[in-house]
Amino acid sequence: MTTQRVRDLTITDDELLAHRDLTSPDERDGWGGDPGRTVHGGVRCGRPLLYPVPPEDLPLPLRRRAREFDGRYVGALFAYDLDELPAGRRYLGARFDVTLDERSARAVHLAVDGDDLGLVSGAVEMEAASATAARTVAAARSRRGWLWRLAGRSGTPRAWPTGAQSPDFGWAYDDPGGDLLLPRAYAMHALLELPARVTEVTGRLGVRVEIGARGGRRPAGMQESVRFAEPLTPADVPRGAAVRLCMAADVAGYSRRGNDATERIQRDLVATLARCRRAAGIPDRAVAPQPQGDGQFTVLPVGIDESVVIPALLRELGRALRDLNERAGPDDRMRLRVALHRGLIKEGDNGWIGAAPIAVHRILDSPPLRRALADHPAADYVLGVPDGLFRDVIVPAAEPPGPDEFAPMVVDLPEKGFVEHGWLHLGRRP
Repeated sequence: MTTQRVRDLTITDDELLAHRDLTSPDERDGWGGDPGRTVHGGVRCGRPLLYPVPPEDLPLPLRRRAREFDGRYVGALFAYDLDELPAGRRYLGARFDVTLDERSARAVHLAVDGDDLGLVSGAVEMEAASATAARTVAAARSRRGWLWRLAGRSGTPRAWPTGAQSPDFGWAYDDPGGDLLLPRAYAMHALLELPARVTEVTGRLGVRVEIGARGGRRPAGMQESVRFAEPLTPADVPRGAAVRLCMAADVAGYSRRGNDATERIQRDLVATLARCRRAAGIPDRAVAPQPQGDGQFTVLPVGIDESVVIPALLRELGRALRDLNERAGPDDRMRLRVALHRGLIKEGDNGWIGAAPIAVHRILDSPPLRRALADHPAADYVLGVPDGLFRDVIVPAAEPPGPDEFAPMVVDLPEKGFVEHGWLHLGRRP
């Protein structure tokens, strides 16, 4: 694993649930400090990432079980960062525990690493080798570093899961001999079986460690467990046909960059678009963005207020790109083509079915958008929308951008048999 990738594993502020001290009863025994409770580092706990797993995507033994179970199955990713210790001390053991409030819930599978879950380390990102892992990859697009934490790391202890088939479960890492080096960044995956009535998963997170110094071994842990509460999205929403808003984005000039630059751009693109959706009130768990190397395609949830969501998306997109590009050199700016479209669509076995997913990519790749971005080098992005969306949302919208900030265009692609009257907006810097 590269040094850059290790740095990317750190839990970010918007992923953070809590930062707690790790303390232990201590006396004057050579460890230092006054009698009482002594702090031995700390731990950053990430917000659990939950996502629905349809019965058909479960491992075969669980698929048979699901036919007789009146409830739902949910994938859960947990992540922790241990603070760096003072010189001369090291972590010899760590245990991470989860206690669910719903006592009839249970963890039916606890993965010890990516191999156990069905993840494969690709050149740029983790890839799925099972249906369950595919759901995990889709759900964790906004937390890419969490998937890399699941990759096997040589020279480190392997996890021992405990508490399978119960609401109290966890993972332990231990090296009694002190020969291996415990990592400080962790992620674990659990497959939860929940009663149908559960609409929010709540519980507590606990962390205990063993710290070695001067030939001794000292336990430490959080004085109080960390509470969490994560709502669930309806398990049946994605597969039903409904009118939904589609968003596609693509990075301009991506193919001209080297490997290091393209890896950075992919990471920045995912983070930027996730930031925009959150600013528009769309949580990460409500979408499953589809990666496309230099681009991303996302179907937004059913029932959103487009007159609120679209202006908020664009407002945050301008801010995010401005923040990113102000720190970049002239040749390193990230400039985007973006398109929106809406229509009746549903999720099929290998992607979204309907006219809108096709039309949004036709607009995204159209000559008018490409020319506009090339002709206006100061613009951070260009947006294309169809005429119907423009008249329904942009014209009466109370928030900018207003209709006077759009120019008419025609997307005419004879070779594709596609013609669409639409509108173009340039995301200019103030």
